[in-house]
Parts: sequence; C-alpha cells; structure tokens
Amino acid sequence: MSLLEIRDLGVAIHGTPVLRDVAMSLGAGEVLGVIGESGSGKSMTALAVMGLLPRGAEARGEILLDGTDLRRLSEAQRCAIRGREVSMVFQEPMTALNPLQTIGAQVAETVRVHRATGRREAEAIARATLDRVGLPAERFPLGRYPHELSGGQRQRVVIAMAIALRPRVLVADEPTTALDVTTQAAILRLLRRLVDEDGLGLMLISHDLAVVADTADRLAIMRGGAVVEAGTAEEVFRERRHPYTRALFAASAHRPERLARLARTPLLEVRDLVREYRVARPGFFGGHDAFRAVRGVSFTIRHGESLGLVGESGCGKSTLTRAILGLEALQGGSVALEGEGVHAGEHMPRALRARMQVVFQDPYGSFNPRHRVARLVAEPFHLLDDPPRGAERREAVEAALEDVGLAPADADKFIHEFSGGQRQRIAIARALIIRPKLIILDEAVSALDVQVRAQILDLLADLSARYGLSYLFISHDLTVVRAITDRVMVMQAGEIVEEGRTEAVFAAPAHPYTRALLAAAPVLELSA
Repeated sequence: MSLLEIRDLGVAIHGTPVLRDVAMSLGAGEVLGVIGESGSGKSMTALAVMGLLPRGAEARGEILLDGTDLRRLSEAQRCAIRGREVSMVFQEPMTALNPLQTIGAQVAETVRVHRATGRREAEAIARATLDRVGLPAERFPLGRYPHELSGGQRQRVVIAMAIALRPRVLVADEPTTALDVTTQAAILRLLRRLVDEDGLGLMLISHDLAVVADTADRLAIMRGGAVVEAGTAEEVFRERRHPYTRALFAASAHRPERLARLARTPLLEVRDLVREYRVARPGFFGGHDAFRAVRGVSFTIRHGESLGLVGESGCGKSTLTRAILGLEALQGGSVALEGEGVHAGEHMPRALRARMQVVFQDPYGSFNPRHRVARLVAEPFHLLDDPPRGAERREAVEAALEDVGLAPADADKFIHEFSGGQRQRIAIARALIIRPKLIILDEAVSALDVQVRAQILDLLADLSARYGLSYLFISHDLTVVRAITDRVMVMQAGEIVEEGRTEAVFAAPAHPYTRALLAAAPVLELSA
C-alpha cells in the first residue's frame, strides 16, 4: 500500500472547480514529481494534502496517509499531523520565515509545538537539523536572522523546519524557483539525500520538467486541475502520450528564431568598472573596510546584439546592472552609451536615460497596483522633452501593447487582472514605448512556466529584429541564455571570468567556474 494516496480529489472554490478527479500515489523513499503550468492545480493539490485549502473551498474524494483519510480528521487532529507526519516546503523562503525570529527559534518552534520538550532540548534538535541540511554551527549559529542569509541558505532553513521531526511525507512546492543553478542543484541533492536517508516520500512540485528530470522516480503531469499523464519518469519521458506533455517537452527545448544583424559600432561600453561598499568596522577603534562587489569589469554591447550575463547569487550581477543604469556611483572606470558618459543620480541627462530601459524579474512588484495599465505603460514618457498627450498618448500606449501581443483594451485594466506572463509583456511594453536602444532584462523569465517563457523569448527576438534593440540578458537559467543571446559573460566574485560567443562557451567552457555552472544546470533529455 502506498504511503500517501490521493483518490478522486475534487476542489471547488466558491463553486468554481479547480481540481477534477485528481489521483496520484506516493511511496516511502520515493520522489513524485508533479509538473504543470501556473493554474494547473499543482499547489492546490499540495494545499489539499496539508489541509490548508483557502476559505470558500469545498473538497471531495480521499487523501489517505497509511490508509487514514486525512479529510475526515478534525482540525485539531490535522494540526497534530501537520509538521510531524506531513510537512511542506514553500516556494518563497523569505515569506515562509518570520523576519523577527532567529533561525534557531523557528526550527525549535516546530519541535516544541509537537513534543513536550524544554527549550534546551528543542534547540539541540534544531542545531542538529540545521547541521544536517548543510548549515553548520561555526558559520550559521542559531542566533542568525533570515535576512542575514542568502536565498539558498534560507531555503535550507525552511527544509530544516519541515524535517525537524522526521516526517513521513514532505511536500516541496517549487523549492528551487529563482535560485541560481548551483544552489538549485544543491537543494535538489539535499532533498534526494533526505529521501534516501529517512525513507520519506517527497512530492516535488515544479513547472519545469528539467528541474525534476534527475530527481523524480515517478511523474504526474497536471493541466486544468486534472492529471493528464502519469507513470515512472522513464515512461513519461519516453512515451509522452498526452499532447500537453509533448508541448511541455517542446517548450523546454524551444529556441526562438533570431536574425543576426549585428552592427560593428558599439552601443554600450563599460571600461574597468569598480564598485565598492563600506562594511562595518571590526571594532570601536578600527577603520571601515571596503567590499569590492565589482572588480574592474570591461565589456561592449554592439547595436542589435544580445549579451548574456550569468553567475551565482552574490557574484555582482545586480550591482553591475545598477551601475550601468546610473543608479550607483562608481569608484573607478566608466560607462558610456553611444559615446556619452553615464553618471549616477541626478547628473544623468534624461535623454540618455531614455535610451536605456529595464525589465525586472517580478513584474507585479515593479508596478503600482492602484494605476491602470495605460498609466503604467506611459511612465517612461517623463524622460522625453515633448511627451505625447491626449489621444496621441493613448495611441502610443495601445501600439506598445499590440507590439507585445496584448489587446488595446487591456490599457483600461489593472495589473492584478493579468497572468504572470501577461504582466511581463506589459513590463516589456513599458520599456519599449519610448524606443530605447538598450533594454536590460534582469531575470525577466526566471519565474515563468516553460510555455510562457518560450512565448516571451519569441517576443524578445521579434522586437529585436523589428526595432534593432540590444539586450543585456541577466539570468541564472543557462538554457534561456543559450537560446536568446549572441555572446555570454560569466561572472564570479565581481569579475568576468569568461566571455565569448554563446555557443562556443557552452560547447567548450574554458574556466573551471563555467564548467561547474554548466554541470549544475538541469538538463532535459529530449531524444525519443
């Protein structure tokens, strides 16, 4: 008998069906990969297992843990099981953790809720669990706070909270989204090791087949609230019986058609760029030390070129981006756009700033939710000396929306009315509306489903061909960088350690760090 078995699970929220006859099972010591796009029902299935369905939800069917139907238990009984027998790792660790509590207190809390233990015993268990997930005491004392850790380290704390009591079932909902490839690989190895050591059953939820390719034993493909294909990972990868499964595989390998129309003239020139930060003094009488986040970086982007920038979190990518945009002062070097120097702050001319635009990773967070799309897309007009007004302004907004595949009527909607992929299109429309020469894309597709990601990459390739745009494409997803860029730079500890034509670097990486990144990247075997 399976450790966890879901039978004919249906969920409706305020009468609207979101899950339809979902059936899947999970054995001890097994990894079940649950794959599907946003809205497919993956997370709702996980919440149903945990007994955390939202208000207004009505459920039917069975969720059996060792033969006991969890749906028939009282809330008090579910609370006793939740965290002890069945635990969950959420997608965003920073929101899953309490910023006001230390990591030791948060892991120990899980123990004290379910066991009649004293503070010292709970802290001892917390310490041993943090050690187990790769956060040793000498570097990560119990008194650390979440904001003092990196994204991957915070995710390890969340995993420690989930496994502190050695549960039998662990549900991991997109545990590696937005993590760089080496951190992602480390988290997946950690989860696999916990499965092998403890014999727990792991339900690994992801929108990306490549992420679970080397980890899952069995797969369940979900679409529209239902399981459309299921089987062993080998069977699903080989047979791909359902059209949606085949579409996911195709989208994972998608590479947009791009026209090579590179000009010889440089657009952006970065020379010996240095950016330092002062750090806290080691003592009362000591002087301030300097942390050099960017160390003498130099490169050029030509007109019509797409340049990729890859590297782990903390390597200096974001600092370099802010310096290029003129948002931070430099301690050395220079940045020039079409021969004109870029200066930080108010000294940067508006006309120069108008030639550079940026698309951020989180489109929802980069928009004011109180304003309609028409106002959001028109924001860059303030950089023009003579911006369009009235009907001309409205026509420009509608044209920008049509350029990115949206309808003119979308200008009257609010940003919360759109999906993640549509919001990213709106962000691109905002960057495009004043016809810049360079668009910086900062992890612009990292959180999107593979099919939506493929559509956005096609859109970017089309816009570049139509308007001669140049891109600086910053991403931790090496598959995306390979698909959309002409050249790639690899950044480590504030330095560019390798640079060259994208295909040449991917085919024969010269630097050990580049080889390590490529080895860590999830690879989906697409052969029949």
